[in-house]
Amino acid sequence: MKFSILIPTFNSSRTIQDSINSILFQSFKNYEIIIIDNLSSDETIKVIRKNNLENIKYIIEKDNGIFDAINKGIKLSSGEIISLLHSDDVYYDNEVLQNVYNVFKANEISIVYGDLVYVKKNNLKSILRYWKSKSFTHGDFLKGWHPPHPSFFVKKILFQKYNLYENDIGNAADVELMYRFLEKNNINFFYLNKILVKMRYGGKSNKNIISIVNQNRKIIKFLGIENNYCKIFRFFTYKLLNRLSQFIFRPKI
Repeated sequence: MKFSILIPTFNSSRTIQDSINSILFQSFKNYEIIIIDNLSSDETIKVIRKNNLENIKYIIEKDNGIFDAINKGIKLSSGEIISLLHSDDVYYDNEVLQNVYNVFKANEISIVYGDLVYVKKNNLKSILRYWKSKSFTHGDFLKGWHPPHPSFFVKKILFQKYNLYENDIGNAADVELMYRFLEKNNINFFYLNKILVKMRYGGKSNKNIISIVNQNRKIIKFLGIENNYCKIFRFFTYKLLNRLSQFIFRPKI
């Protein structure tokens, strides 16, 4: 079983080496790395090429947003399992791929997901927020819940059967894909109760209030509740409570 690890990049020279190192240090070695670069103007590609990796592929061209880049990477991939690692994210420890592999091997499933921690931009050991997930039950998305997308490992065949990311809905495309797989198509899954990814705080989806509002507006629309104010109220109430708990309960690294 081979992992295809997709890394979209754009002017990521300050953080990309951390992401690559977290892959190289994995105890499980059957993977390929696919870099999808949006014509970076800094030294991103130079940093990547310094590693002189054999199992790496590149796409260096203009894209139409991060999910367009991810879709390109999926099409180019040769692995059975797709993992997305943003250029400022790192795997939590050296056993992430091995642990995920063990779950896929032992179960008849197509999706594995786990937990995530947000860390300071300049200190990967300083946790700001702990995104503790859980085992999905139907109706959870209507309560503002979804798995942490970078911890979401998916068999490639799902993209071939149920289509790629919907690039025209912007930064809500990750939630829509997980909703489509888990809720709409009842794909079999396993919740791995471990932290799988460290994410530097301040990504595209949560960089400012406008991004957050736009993302939630699009989520409410594809959930089909945009005209139901009771369901909208429940959605935001549950989501707010869940987010607050992520800041209160934080593990130590």
